[in-house]
Amino acid sequence: IQSGSTFSEALAKHPKQYDRLYVNMVRAGEIGGMLEVVLNRIAAFLERRQALKRRVRSALIYPIFVIVVGTAIIMFLLAYIVPQFSIMFKDFGLEKLPVPTQILMKAGDFVRFEYWQLILYLNGTLIFIKFVRKISYVKSIMDRVILKLPLVGDLVTKVAVARFARTLGTLVTSGVPILQSLRITKEIIANEVIQQAIQKVHDGIKEGETIAAPLDEAKVFPAMVVNMIDVGEETGSLDAMLMKVADIYDAEVEAAVEAMLRLLEPALIVVL
Repeated sequence: IQSGSTFSEALAKHPKQYDRLYVNMVRAGEIGGMLEVVLNRIAAFLERRQALKRRVRSALIYPIFVIVVGTAIIMFLLAYIVPQFSIMFKDFGLEKLPVPTQILMKAGDFVRFEYWQLILYLNGTLIFIKFVRKISYVKSIMDRVILKLPLVGDLVTKVAVARFARTLGTLVTSGVPILQSLRITKEIIANEVIQQAIQKVHDGIKEGETIAAPLDEAKVFPAMVVNMIDVGEETGSLDAMLMKVADIYDAEVEAAVEAMLRLLEPALIVVL
């Protein structure tokens, strides 16, 4: 800034700290002479997003703890307790053991002497999945499958709708052009199927269509969202309607996460 750059230009030089959403909102605030208002909106937006992340993380602490402890106990049993029984069976001269017992003995030997193979398999699988997800066609199929999964697909859709509505509403309210707002919003959505739906909206607006029509054709966003956006466009209050959609779906995400966790706890107990 001291050397003559604007605030937004100075921020744009640090993309790891300030993403495109942040920079474009600041630029719109500078042009419109409402920088203070825009910065307050950015703060509110980031606080809401961070609050949702904290709620999800805190909700996952218990399930992750149970999984880690359960896995550690199973590994301990296989590595130290099961071999003691194996020695005892050999001392008794028991050669023909039941199949489940044989499987358990082999699992114990695997954990003790061939655990490195398990590490290799896990690392290889993770690297393969990471590589495959970089292929656009495969990622699109995987993201479409995720949206169809029970419970998980519904939660992913609600998170994406809330993020889409909150981001687009914040950008439009701050004076960022609609096409630029849609490009920025598309970048912060992780699911490629929903990205494609937003791209259709972008292309449709360039050809003179409304936002609601391409969203409806994509069949990804819930009908209520499409109808609310349609009403917002017709009444000239798109930004306010998008914020309303974001508020509704933020609450839906919280409820969905709580419901999943209520189901997860008994499921974990059954598995353990």
